[in-house]
Amino acid sequence: MDFHDPDSLQHIFYQVIRLHHQRSHMLLDKVGVYPGQPFLLFALYHRNGQSQKDLANKLNIKASTIATMVKRMEKVGLIERRQDFEDQRVSRVYITEKGMEVCKEVDKIRKVIEIESFSNFTEEEQMLLRRLLMQMRDNLKKVCHNS
Repeated sequence: MDFHDPDSLQHIFYQVIRLHHQRSHMLLDKVGVYPGQPFLLFALYHRNGQSQKDLANKLNIKASTIATMVKRMEKVGLIERRQDFEDQRVSRVYITEKGMEVCKEVDKIRKVIEIESFSNFTEEEQMLLRRLLMQMRDNLKKVCHNS
C-alpha cells in the first residue's frame, strides 16, 4: 500500500502518532511541560538522583539531548543538579518539590489521554493492540540494533 493512501496502515499509524502528540502537547502545555519531559520527570520520581548519563541511557536519548532537557527543566525549577558526593566529576539530577507536583499533574494528563484514546475499546481489544504494538516494537528494535 501507498503511504499516501489514507487507508494504509502506515498512514493511519502516522495519524495516530501525530494526533496523540498534538493532544499531549495541548494538555502538557497547561502545566508548563514539553512532550519529552514527562519521561524524565517519571524516571526521577521513581529513582531520584540519577546521573545524566544514566538518564540518557534509560530514556534512550543522546547525552546532548538530556543536557538540554535538564538545563531547560532546571531553569523552571522542576529539577536540580548536584555534584555526586563520591565523584565530583558526576552530576546527579534530582526532582524538586515543584517537579513532584507537576509529575502528579502529568500523570493525570496521561490518564486523560488514555481514556480519550481507548474510550470505545473493549478490554480484549486493548490487550490485542498492546500485544501487536509490542511485537512491532520488538521487530523495529531488532533491525535498529543490527544496523
